[in-house]
Amino acid sequence: MMLSPERPGLFRVLCLFALFEAGCLLDTGMLFPRESSSREVKELSGLWSFRADKSPDRNLGFDKAWYKSRLRETGPVIDMPVPASYNDITQDPTLRDFIGWVWYEREVVVPARWITDEGTRVVIRVGSAHYYSIVWVNGVKVTEHNGGHLPFEAEVGSLIRKDPTQPCRITIAVNNTLTLETLPPGSIQHIDDITKYPKGFFVQNIYFDFFNYAGIHRPVLLYTTPTAYVDDITVVTDFLDNTGRVNYKVSVQGATTATVKVTLMDKDGHCVASSTEPFGVLKVVDVNLWWPYLMHESPGYLYSMEVRLMAANERSTHEDVYTLPVGIRTVSVTSTQFLINKKPFYFHGVNKHEDSDIRGKGFDWPLIVKDFNLLKWMGANSFRTSHYPYAEEILQMCDRHGIVVIDECPGVGIKDIRSFRNASLNHHLDVMDELVRRDKNHASVVMWSVANEPASEMPPAEFYFKTLIQHTKALDPTRPVTYVSNSHYARDKGAPYVDVICINSYFSWYHDPGHLEVIPLQLNTQFENWYGKYQKPIIQSEYGADAVPGLHSDPPMMFTEEYQKVVLQSCHDVFDQKRKQYLIGELIWNFADFMTVQGITRVVGNKKGVFTRQRQPKAAAFILKERYWRLANETGRLPPWTKYPCSL
Repeated sequence: MMLSPERPGLFRVLCLFALFEAGCLLDTGMLFPRESSSREVKELSGLWSFRADKSPDRNLGFDKAWYKSRLRETGPVIDMPVPASYNDITQDPTLRDFIGWVWYEREVVVPARWITDEGTRVVIRVGSAHYYSIVWVNGVKVTEHNGGHLPFEAEVGSLIRKDPTQPCRITIAVNNTLTLETLPPGSIQHIDDITKYPKGFFVQNIYFDFFNYAGIHRPVLLYTTPTAYVDDITVVTDFLDNTGRVNYKVSVQGATTATVKVTLMDKDGHCVASSTEPFGVLKVVDVNLWWPYLMHESPGYLYSMEVRLMAANERSTHEDVYTLPVGIRTVSVTSTQFLINKKPFYFHGVNKHEDSDIRGKGFDWPLIVKDFNLLKWMGANSFRTSHYPYAEEILQMCDRHGIVVIDECPGVGIKDIRSFRNASLNHHLDVMDELVRRDKNHASVVMWSVANEPASEMPPAEFYFKTLIQHTKALDPTRPVTYVSNSHYARDKGAPYVDVICINSYFSWYHDPGHLEVIPLQLNTQFENWYGKYQKPIIQSEYGADAVPGLHSDPPMMFTEEYQKVVLQSCHDVFDQKRKQYLIGELIWNFADFMTVQGITRVVGNKKGVFTRQRQPKAAAFILKERYWRLANETGRLPPWTKYPCSL
């Protein structure tokens, strides 16, 4: 009743070239839409018509086929901004906590040349919609997608050409119901006691600590390509001495014969290497490597790879041009170190959420730019995309600014043993396929995270995570794989298969609350247990404490800014001991306060941020700023002008 329709069949797969010969990726690319001499992009951000299906079984929209006519003709509609979560836009509490199908509609005027030129492909692309989505164009279903954090698209040119005198009407239905087989998982609980609850009462149970925001969260686009086009590009980089190597493969669709010209250009637009083959190696003399922020005087150096396709079919000849940013760098792991470009790298960064007032998880450029300014102000060089893939535009910012990313899939809250069954595993594998396909070319992405705090002690967990981790390594042998554990005693069935151990722990908060004196002993014991058992490098992937901004107490008490400061300082003392041995990183939980479900342990959200939800610093932000800049300066590789944060 509340559940989404059956999933579409598994995508066909196509094994990649030799660099990825051990794994398989989806058979179509998911290149980020970029304008060029052969491509146009029309963004559909703005106001859409919106209607929530509040019928008891949430299926009225399908029963009455709302997609066949204008949405306003089916009943009352409201304005809804896209991209944005719908939950906090209105004053309606039932919409804030709504579970089920909601409907969006937008009429678009398509440029005449897109319609008249049958040599032009027209594609609709949804950056992400949470959770299950179905898309219609002029009443005809064009695609559906299972998952709330990754893009999906469909070709729609033939539909809009059927009646070029009419606007292009786009209808998107989105269902945020979470089940034991979704990522993240959840369950619907119906309560039938009409003496205590209204008729038809149900709740969405979730097993994660952030609000289940829903809607169209990232931009919806129409974009064009020629009918013969560059479908995908895969790059893997390396270097020897001062010569960089860019291993590449170009995939083409829609052509019976094609020629390709690949040109690699530096930041000044000068050609540094070229080829006329669809795959091969470009060698770059006197290479400028991609370095993380605060590890080099020129972080985030990107080359531009222009792919120019000339293709012919039975009727015509087409040219397509696509340009991909490329950072040349390597990543490797030893038993005690994480190496970028063969140099030790220490993660001093944050965990984040896509979360803000009013917009929820909606994509918002001002917020993104503000967050990057704060990251650089505090000397952070990295973050984890807790607990789901972030917008592609954020990763592009990381590429340009040299911010290192642990790219995490939405495998958070896998707590029920039924979520380890084959159906869940198959979906999890699909999600990793989509994630690697989307993010494989980002220099900033140095590691994949396949889950956060699963119930990894359960009997099915070992097969589940062994399969998942090995699959991810086969998809991309060039990056290490991890998942994040909250086991303090190294009892983890998936840990033998990961490359890096990531641990979440909250000593003196969820354990021994108020007892700051236990932190040094318990944190030291945790590290020794994990490293002693697995002999792998460790990241403290979460630690921290809630602090209500402006709440003070001396001596420190829980929920005050002073208590949060002391928790951080106590952890830092232990980190400084262990980073001389096998600790390769520390990521504070959290960058900023964020919304959660209502509950007796949360006062309008989680307050573990070192910034408020409005991005104002708490006292802990200054503790981290001092520490992170000191850690960066200790590397000895910074030029003089970056020795002090005031120079930013």
